[in-house]
Amino acid sequence: MSSNIKIEIKNLNFFYDDFEALTDINMKIKENTITALIGPSGCGKSTFLRVINRMNDLIDGTTVQGEVLLDGKNLYSSDVDVVQLRKKVGMVFQHPNPFPKSVYDNVAYGPRIHGLKDKNELDELVESSLKGAALWSEVKDRLDEPALELSGGQQQRLCIARALAVKPDILLMDEPASALDPVATAKIEELMSDLEKNYTIVIVTHSMQQAARVSDETGFFLMGELIEFGDTGKIFENPDDQRTEDYITGRFG
Repeated sequence: MSSNIKIEIKNLNFFYDDFEALTDINMKIKENTITALIGPSGCGKSTFLRVINRMNDLIDGTTVQGEVLLDGKNLYSSDVDVVQLRKKVGMVFQHPNPFPKSVYDNVAYGPRIHGLKDKNELDELVESSLKGAALWSEVKDRLDEPALELSGGQQQRLCIARALAVKPDILLMDEPASALDPVATAKIEELMSDLEKNYTIVIVTHSMQQAARVSDETGFFLMGELIEFGDTGKIFENPDDQRTEDYITGRFG
């Protein structure tokens, strides 16, 4: 596990109009680790995730205070190119959302938008991205078929391949397995462990078991506050805050 800090959150407050969704969040996320965010519904986990790639910018009336540093640079500086930022910080959503295009065109979409035209390079990138998402062996003879004909688990891995194709540093995953069956979920979890070698991963999950299985560090959110953050083993076995213990042991949430 790396000790280099990839993302540092300093005194972050986030508002939807007058509603304060996140309050005074401070967190350091290490490079090449998996960080899990847990907590009850509506506690700010997904909002926090979207702060990291400025997806909340797309919602009217939002305000960000504080700093979100990626490799030491504040993502909310006026000179940040948001398109380039989202290339560096990929995102996978709760429900698989492949484009209504072929398997190949789904993966090639991002690189093409960023100017890659060479067919050989695209072929190589599509193959390496699908291999990176542990999907190549299942779809290599189906690249021209519609992505929507794949199973749900395959579609989610295709969305991961699509995120990998633009060569991000960071992968944000918002409950990537919650819509999948246990077998597909296990594949996604196994895949995350492989991807961790090359990417910094932040995952929102409702499954405490999943957080305990896949992550190196865990943050527990409650009512927009980060109650506790640290080594996953410690958070689950010996948390410092009673509220963390109450949530993990199922007393509420």
